[in-house]
Formats: sequence, C-alpha cells, structure tokens
Amino acid sequence: MKGGKSEVMCEQGHLYKVTKSKEGKVEKIRLTKPWTDWVDYSAVDFDYLQRKEIINVAAGRDFGGIASLPGFEPPQGELPAFEERWTGGYIFENEWQSFRTRQNLELELTTLPHTYEKPGRYAVAVKVIDIFGNDSMTLVPINVG
Repeated sequence: MKGGKSEVMCEQGHLYKVTKSKEGKVEKIRLTKPWTDWVDYSAVDFDYLQRKEIINVAAGRDFGGIASLPGFEPPQGELPAFEERWTGGYIFENEWQSFRTRQNLELELTTLPHTYEKPGRYAVAVKVIDIFGNDSMTLVPINVG
C-alpha cells in the first residue's frame, strides 16, 4: 500500500480500516465491533405463508412459455387464454423493518408488537441483508392460541 492511502480489510471475522501515512506509519482501526455492525437491513413478515406467488401463464404452457405439446403454436392473430398458477413460492410482505443509514448507524432489534386475529399456526419470516448485500431469510413457526 502506498503512503497516504487507506484500505478496508477483513481479518478473523472483523473489518479493519488500514491507513498508511506518507511517512510510512500504518494504523489499523477496527470497524466492526458488535455483530450488528455486519447487518445493514432487517425485515419481518409476521404471516409469510398467507400470500402465495400466483402468475398468469398461457393455457397449456409451462412456466417457461414452452408449449406442453411439441410443435404446438397458437395461430397468428389469436391471443392465448391465460390461467393463474401457483409457482410454489410465497411473497415476502415487509410488515416491519429496521435499517442503518450514514446518519444513524443504530439497528433496531425489537419489532413493534404484532397481534394475530385468529388462533392457529403461523410462519414468521425474518429477512436480513448484510453490509455486503448478501440476503438471507429464515422461517420461525409459531402457534397462537
């Protein structure tokens, strides 16, 4: 590293800013202290399995748009009929979130209270995005009532 420059490095699970002065003096400052320094954004969907991902697909075709029968093409000028199909996935509905900004680096770790209308089994989805943009999600099953 040249004098008067700085770089960020990762060492043993922590980020450090390494600066080298023009005189050659190297200074290393730890940027990540608690584990929350790695988290940029978190969000919660309190009832993740309630919203199925439904798409419109031309009738008789699969998700990729390839005809289910080889060589089948609708005549020119006719619009194919469409049908709704479940992709097998669910839509994450952001009901609570916490994120860091340059002005406020604090991350809120406790959601607002949530009340379920009916007793039953629910899946709470928690999504976290780290400071590198990596996205992860986990489902937490809960029983109400």
